[in-house]
Amino acid sequence: MPRPLLDDAHIHPAIQDRIASWQQAIVQEVQAAVAANDVVVVGMGVNPFVKRARKALDAAGVAHHYLGYGSYFSLWRQRGALKMWTGWPTLPMVFVRGTLVGGATDLEKLIASGELKTLLAR
Repeated sequence: MPRPLLDDAHIHPAIQDRIASWQQAIVQEVQAAVAANDVVVVGMGVNPFVKRARKALDAAGVAHHYLGYGSYFSLWRQRGALKMWTGWPTLPMVFVRGTLVGGATDLEKLIASGELKTLLAR
């Protein structure tokens, strides 16, 4: 599924490195967690959808690794980098075996259909 990204040819060379390195520490931290864990939930404090996703996993008996980044008023730049990296506009971001599966509602659908167990069995 291709999604539109601004082509490097349309980004001035003087700012390409700044764009490439912007907030990369948080992206690399999430990449490492996704590589090391079957299920990762990326979220933030006070967000009810993050809590809903984690509760759904707990209720389904699925262990998960949680990465929390700030709240509505803190760490928004870092979370912005994650949104740019994934293309997913909201939190939580749920990864199963290295694949972004969406947010809380998407996860609940995977659990209800049995597809989450299938994904984890692979």
